[in-house]
Amino acid sequence: MRVRHLVELEKSNQEAMSKKSLKYSEAIEELNQILQDLETEKIDVDDVSLKVKRAIELIRLCREKIQKTEMEVREVVKEFEQELSLDKET
Repeated sequence: MRVRHLVELEKSNQEAMSKKSLKYSEAIEELNQILQDLETEKIDVDDVSLKVKRAIELIRLCREKIQKTEMEVREVVKEFEQELSLDKET
């Protein structure tokens, strides 16, 4: 039981370190798996806090990716609108 807890902790640490390279879809998939495990009570009581912490990390990552994407889309749209207004002037 204790070894499993340590393995989960190490896995969580490794996942946190690789968080920046995790794709949005992968983060959502992992979140769904954690949720499913919690709902079906597949997670040992000793591991619940680790899974909840990991879920929070994933939610933060997803939020950051969404905000970054929104900013990029706004910038692209702004540039396109500027191109359109230049085209109208000519």
